Amino acid sequence: MADDGGTYTLVVELPRPTVVDVGALGAFDFPAGAYAYTGSALGAGGFARVDRHRRVAAGDHDVRHWHVDYLTGHPETSLVEVVATAGVDAECAVADALPCGPVPGFGASDCACRSHLGYAESAADLRTAVESVHARFEKRRSTG
Repeated sequence: MADDGGTYTLVVELPRPTVVDVGALGAFDFPAGAYAYTGSALGAGGFARVDRHRRVAAGDHDVRHWHVDYLTGHPETSLVEVVATAGVDAECAVADALPCGPVPGFGASDCACRSHLGYAESAADLRTAVESVHARFEKRRSTG
């Protein structure tokens, strides 16, 4: 993924209900299904942040800095797709357009959003929703 930055959404699958400790937010029940975390990669390094998320999900990076690290770093989850829109600051708009997830304030400590974590029972349905929302913005690209 290029370093030009923008907005991205990680699609994560969880095969069975699991309790995940989300750092300072506490422990939450996560039902089985799919989760979509939307973040911004507009700072230094751009989409290198997504590469870091991939390393956490693969178990190659143990540091838990952001809320999403606790979810992607949990052994029950798997990162199945990253959808990114280059050159666009649409983090809150994308997160707000997705179905609400089970953790209020997840990934939204620096904004007024309800959460930056979406949820759906079906990974296929959530992937379709994520791709549809990102398609509203220019330069959409998807990687599996």
